[in-house]
Amino acid sequence: MHALEKILARAAARERVRAGEKVTCRIDVAGISDHDPQTVRSFYAMGGKRVAAAGNILLFFDHYTPAATLSQAEDQQLLRNFCHDQEIIQLMDIDRGISHQVLADQGLSRPGELVIMTDAHASTHGALGAFGCGVPAAEMATVLLTGELDVQVPEVLRVNLAGELPGGVFAEDIIRQLRTQQGAEVAVGRAVEFAGPLLNRLSVSQRMTLCNMVIEMGARTGYVQPDELTFDYLREKGVEQFRPMCSDADYGYAAEFSFDVSGFRPQLAVAHNECQALPLEQLVGRRIDQAYLGTCSGGRVEDMAVAADILSGCKIHPRVRLLVVPASKDVLLETMALGHLQTLIQAGATLITPGCAACGGSRQGLLAAGETCIASANHSFFGQLGTPRTEIFLASPAAVAAAARAGEIIDPAVFLNPCS
Repeated sequence: MHALEKILARAAARERVRAGEKVTCRIDVAGISDHDPQTVRSFYAMGGKRVAAAGNILLFFDHYTPAATLSQAEDQQLLRNFCHDQEIIQLMDIDRGISHQVLADQGLSRPGELVIMTDAHASTHGALGAFGCGVPAAEMATVLLTGELDVQVPEVLRVNLAGELPGGVFAEDIIRQLRTQQGAEVAVGRAVEFAGPLLNRLSVSQRMTLCNMVIEMGARTGYVQPDELTFDYLREKGVEQFRPMCSDADYGYAAEFSFDVSGFRPQLAVAHNECQALPLEQLVGRRIDQAYLGTCSGGRVEDMAVAADILSGCKIHPRVRLLVVPASKDVLLETMALGHLQTLIQAGATLITPGCAACGGSRQGLLAAGETCIASANHSFFGQLGTPRTEIFLASPAAVAAAARAGEIIDPAVFLNPCS
């Protein structure tokens, strides 16, 4: 069996499972975001009185932080009351940040565990050796009722990465180039495992970005086999015991691809179509009005650090607005302690409360018709920033910071040293 299959077999109290089966699994972590209050409404509509396992349930206020409309405030009130009534103590209120980052910060995303959330980017937790996937509100309501969920065992696609990343190329660029080369359909419904010698040189943060963004390839989840880097990261979070699963040596992958990243170049996802990426160099010189640094794929400490490196001692272009959104409170505090946040603010950045912000549709940082934004987000959609008559390009945090400095799209490698 693959390690992911072993996780599901353990959760289902089965000796073996195989791809294509649907098995009833006990859930280790159930996460509900404030954009899915329908979960609670469905729980009550299904006759729910008491949740099955309050200690495994977390609620996150991350998409609308703080509430900007009456309906958002009422939804958050519903969820707060639900936590109180059901004695759910793990309520991550508007100050905590994005669910996936908060779980990692708190050491609650661990190898060998089954993490089910109402946000699709739960695939992020595969970077820590968990099986993480998103489900709709009705399925999460079933988890609240029973503590269990029927999970289909996915086929596994393996991506082997070798070589050295060129300057200015990051995890976001890897995913976008893979998707362009292999097509957006190759991973649909599957799990994507990342392996190969490059993984030994990628930080946990970069691995989290890889696993996060497989959703934009249509995958169910991502996965990286836990190693000492994983365990060291978890120990820093206070986790001392893990139960990592290892794939059997003779496991047969549904498909396997190998890439040497040495020739990869920075990529941009085309406006409103994250499935279509182009080499950034084809859009060099495109004027931008707003740069957005944040989200669950590009708002971690390393992302803030590389942006601060590019903007150190500089000012953003006078025509550009730079919005900085740390992925969590812990990220905010660490970037402050390291001085990165001060550097960004001194460069002209505007700080926004940790959370999903514009990526989650909270309406922070709206654009006027005809304006262009470059963002370190994993997806975009028509009207995301107020009107469809805008352009939103998706890129790495380094490319976002470089564009903020130059006032136009530019290869970030040009600025990957502090200003003199």
